[in-house]
Amino acid sequence: MLIAVSSVRENVSVASSTDSRIWSEATTIYRPTQPWELIQLGNCGAPIETANGWLVLTHGVGPVRTYGNGAILLDLDDPTVVIGSLREPLLTPADDERDGYVPNVVYSCGSMIHNDTLVLPYGCSDSAVRFAFVDVPTLLERLQQHRW
Repeated sequence: MLIAVSSVRENVSVASSTDSRIWSEATTIYRPTQPWELIQLGNCGAPIETANGWLVLTHGVGPVRTYGNGAILLDLDDPTVVIGSLREPLLTPADDERDGYVPNVVYSCGSMIHNDTLVLPYGCSDSAVRFAFVDVPTLLERLQQHRW
């Protein structure tokens, strides 16, 4: 079975397919719960399989149109079940990333895990690209502290 994670309106949704041509209707699995994602919420790239679950990076927009990147963790056997989320953003604009074509924005379209490190390329204010590096075991531990 194939699973697609997408943003539908302000929510994160999942659809499934057995042949990649015909997909089920998207089912909402995660709605904004934290202040930094209340205005807008979406996913950032494909889910990443880990031993603890499917890692899905998200982007959120909070007050004063400040973007942040977060994460949710989905059950390995049933990706429609959220088993963890972050209470705080994983990444927010640093002082030198706030000014640019679109201010207060950090945004990623995907990431990968290499040697227990999440490599997260991201755009800053639609003006530059940078990389963040996150320890995966620590991230998974933080995600599971806020279990659903």
